[in-house]
Amino acid sequence: MLISSVAIAQSSEGSIYGRGKPGDKITITSIENGATRQITVDANGTYTAAKLQPGSYRVEGGGITRDVNVSIGSGTAVDLGGDTVARVVVQGSRSLIDTSTAETSTVFTADQIAALPVARDINAIAILAPGVVRGDPDLGGGSLPSFAGASVAENGYYINGFDVTNIRNFLSYSNLPFEAIGAQQVKSGGYGAEYGRSLGGVISIVTKRGTNTWKGGASVYFSPESLQASGQNLLDLDPDNAKYKVFRKYNKQTDLNANVYAGGPIIKDKLFVFGVLEGRRDTTDTFLQNRSTETKSTQPNGMIKVDFTPNETHRLEFTGISNKSKTDYIDYVHAEGQEWATSHVGTPGTGTIESGGHTLIGKYTGYLTDNFTLSALVGAVDDKQPRTTGYRVAALDCPTVYDVDVNKLGCWNEPFLLSARDPNAPKFDEDKRRAFRIDADWTIGSHSLRGGIDSQKFTSSQAGDAFSGGIYWRYLRSTTGAVNGVANAVAPGSLYVRGRTVTSTTGEFEVQNDAYYIEDNWKVTDNLLLYGGMRWESFDNMNGEGVSFVEAKNLKAPRLGFSWDVKGDATTKLYGTLGRYFIPVASNTNIRATRGEYSVDRFYRYTGMDPVTAAPLGLTEVGTPLVNGDGKLPNPATVADMNLKPMSQDELILGFQQAVMKGWNFGARAVFRKVNNGMDDYCSHSAFQRWAEDNGHPNFDSGTMAQCMMVNPGEDVTLQVDLDNNGKLVPVTFPAAYIGLEKYTRKYAALEFSLDRPFDGKWSLNASYTLSKSKGSAEGYVNSVINQEDAGVSQDFDFPSLTHGSEGYLSNDRRHVLKAFGNYMLNERMRLGFNATVASGRPISCIGYVPYDAFDYDDASGYNVASSYYCLNAQGKSELHNRGTFGRTPWSSSLDMSFAYLPKFGTHKLTLQVDVFNVFNSQKVTEVDEQRDYSRATTSDVEGRLNLNWRRPTSYQTPRGVRFTARYEF
Repeated sequence: MLISSVAIAQSSEGSIYGRGKPGDKITITSIENGATRQITVDANGTYTAAKLQPGSYRVEGGGITRDVNVSIGSGTAVDLGGDTVARVVVQGSRSLIDTSTAETSTVFTADQIAALPVARDINAIAILAPGVVRGDPDLGGGSLPSFAGASVAENGYYINGFDVTNIRNFLSYSNLPFEAIGAQQVKSGGYGAEYGRSLGGVISIVTKRGTNTWKGGASVYFSPESLQASGQNLLDLDPDNAKYKVFRKYNKQTDLNANVYAGGPIIKDKLFVFGVLEGRRDTTDTFLQNRSTETKSTQPNGMIKVDFTPNETHRLEFTGISNKSKTDYIDYVHAEGQEWATSHVGTPGTGTIESGGHTLIGKYTGYLTDNFTLSALVGAVDDKQPRTTGYRVAALDCPTVYDVDVNKLGCWNEPFLLSARDPNAPKFDEDKRRAFRIDADWTIGSHSLRGGIDSQKFTSSQAGDAFSGGIYWRYLRSTTGAVNGVANAVAPGSLYVRGRTVTSTTGEFEVQNDAYYIEDNWKVTDNLLLYGGMRWESFDNMNGEGVSFVEAKNLKAPRLGFSWDVKGDATTKLYGTLGRYFIPVASNTNIRATRGEYSVDRFYRYTGMDPVTAAPLGLTEVGTPLVNGDGKLPNPATVADMNLKPMSQDELILGFQQAVMKGWNFGARAVFRKVNNGMDDYCSHSAFQRWAEDNGHPNFDSGTMAQCMMVNPGEDVTLQVDLDNNGKLVPVTFPAAYIGLEKYTRKYAALEFSLDRPFDGKWSLNASYTLSKSKGSAEGYVNSVINQEDAGVSQDFDFPSLTHGSEGYLSNDRRHVLKAFGNYMLNERMRLGFNATVASGRPISCIGYVPYDAFDYDDASGYNVASSYYCLNAQGKSELHNRGTFGRTPWSSSLDMSFAYLPKFGTHKLTLQVDVFNVFNSQKVTEVDEQRDYSRATTSDVEGRLNLNWRRPTSYQTPRGVRFTARYEF
């Protein structure tokens, strides 16, 4: 069960290949839908049938018949040579070791997934594969996987060969009803030239489809809160803070999911349909200090798949998916004396959160000759970003207010919304993808050639916004009495207030990603295959007026590989791949870097506070306003390095597979990855000002520059600037030494070992162990240390001092991971399943505020967040420590088990199953508070207050839960 198989690039199909007598006709017939192809064995005695839909096939030729299974992205070897006298029928499955390609992947069928105790989530399935770990619990909903050291925002998601990754920030994708999944392929590296736009892994889904036999069923999945173990509570050690640091003991969740599905022939052998309708009723109850929330989600979804095969030469497909989401919420605001309530009390406020949309995919496949196949795919994704209505919408008369220690004050709805939406903007922020691709396969003798083009247009719309109530008030303390550069503005140790006004413009932002590729699988000898490919990537990111600000054309991404069938009998395989991979610039970067933003900070003395809003009263302004943005759209020529290099990664994989005994397959793989040209935004102006002064341009005003610029950290930066303050932009190269940023680095090295025993009707086992190390100065498109999700525009490189000490072990560095899962049939009606994981912890850092005496502290407004690797020591003095050098979270382990009863029910199939997740209710710490400094206001050369909760838990393993399944199929 769950055998590792070799993938054919990004294809949603598979292939059949093998040997036969030269000139023989080979007939390949789908057992499920009757589709037939006939090809001729070439002069070398080999044949290949590409782009076959996954399923069961009968292969006939030379008096021999074999029944085989074809899986997504996999090659299945069928040898029809030798015996040409007797007719032989062989029933079986694909080979344990596929020697026809250098790529590797793991494939999970719908039946295999259903038999395992695993969450009904494609990311949970992906985590079963070697080299994949669960990402940070606070990023992307907490379920996203990290592949081979990459961040959770660097993966690709595909449905029936169509890219459905949301590149706003790469943390979401167009989903589908789980019951619609026919098979899932997980690729953790080594993709061919057909593939790109990912530095992590790829999750590729093939949906179920209709066959010549009408089949259908219904299923119900129920996870009651009454059988869910309680979460953890953790007291707060700081007497000035709330009572609890973590308060999850009384949270509850109940999930109910029901499905009906059916498929079959509209016209036998030609026209087929499959459809699934998914209904749900999911509820949650969440309790915090001053509020509690109950939610209910009941939005139905569905999928329809249509296949039309007018003849053996042509095939047409259509996939339509609805994946909308609607959650009704009730927020209860607790009155004084009701803190930490364990039931819903207080004043309720209601509303809804809506998101999602639909996906449409059309595909044509033409088997034009025995040796030439052409396919064309076109698709669209419309995905609405979450839109909140009701109670949580920002109040126009309640400004955003925080005290010195960043505690909410006043009447605004923290923590739900800090911003008020532009009333003239469309109702939803939305992401739209329009894409097509054309691929061709051509077999010439011992060469299997592939080539194609791939074009995607991605459009993100974003409404402008402002702070709740139009302004953000923050009370601050001056230890010296200085405020906004004015000495003795207040008494030493006294409070003052900052008023921040920020508004942004509404717009639509486009990303155009194009690629073309060519590759060759060359069968040098019967036992040796060499692979070579080249992919050319082009990226174009535009501002709200359609003008490019980051554009790169024909970036070369070479790929090489080999596969050696050592003994010539497909029992021993050596293979390797070497390649370069690029990832696009997220549309989030377009929005953040190029829309107009008005931003000004003003500082005041005050005499009192409004009793309702907590806004300051009796204001006296101190110093001059700090204007950070004038509201105009930045000139697109000024917001990115003119020589900006898109982020790429080089990868080397060497592997070995061995059939060690009947039914067993052992594998070992070494993986090395290195990021090139890491990319992020840089927001300091002092370096540019110093360079201008040192090079004879005294009139230069860095305030004329964009607030932040896209750069390759650690490299020289070339920008269009108004160097002499005369309104004329000229290109200037600022040396890296002036910029002061550490170089963007990330390296991953791993050894993976796996052992597979496919299901033989009695039992199966899959086990893997990964020893890995992930180190660098940046995690990637997200930052798990401070839980930041801004792909490509994180805080990591905003200012030079933020990069000091950043080199170290990264958050996804899990040094040791051991996984095992499988099934055992107690008898023909009862089945056991298990899924176990043991993993070492993640590194812990010490983060705090950049000290006041830092060389670049002129940018004070950018250093009011604890996001540097400077932190206070036990004596309250700021010290620099490298990332990940303060221990690790504990080792964690989890065991999930299932029991299924499969009673006789006439000729139909009934399954009654119970899954228990985290059987022993292990609740080890998965994340800790890494902030050592208490607050900016209490960090100084004289006094440094420590966060007493540093390195204490903020997240634990999910408590034990139970899921009941009833499935009836005909």
